[in-house]
Amino acid sequence: MIMPPDAPLMPRRINQNGIDLIKQFEGLHLSPYLCPSRIWTIGYGHTRTVRAGMQITEAQADQLLDEDLRLFERSVSRLVTVPLSDNQFAALVCFCFNIGTGNFESSTLLRLLNRGWYEQVPAQLMRWNRANGEIFGGLARRRAAEARLWNKTL
Repeated sequence: MIMPPDAPLMPRRINQNGIDLIKQFEGLHLSPYLCPSRIWTIGYGHTRTVRAGMQITEAQADQLLDEDLRLFERSVSRLVTVPLSDNQFAALVCFCFNIGTGNFESSTLLRLLNRGWYEQVPAQLMRWNRANGEIFGGLARRRAAEARLWNKTL
């Protein structure tokens, strides 16, 4: 649901590095399409309210992305119990955005991270490179970019 322009919103925590990563890998689609997992998608990877035949503008795609980011920021903030740098938080929001909150919540990555095993996160990210059981090069590249963002110190 697109929020009215005067709705009070909490500031987003994801940094521009994370937003740029999502936009790069999702691409902008103003008409619905089926992603490799066979889920209807529009805008920058938005899936919740897509209907066949709908059309959106770039401004609406940005607004949908903002709404989606807020959902995934809340999920990461709720599920991660250890401190994160801005880039680590952004990498996890990007990851969660792509795999979904349920998968993130049940992941080994989250379990290891919450034990304080930060160094395990990049390797755990790289394990999530499949759609429908098939390895996808785009997912492998995305996971590598998320791992680089995770390790980025500035």
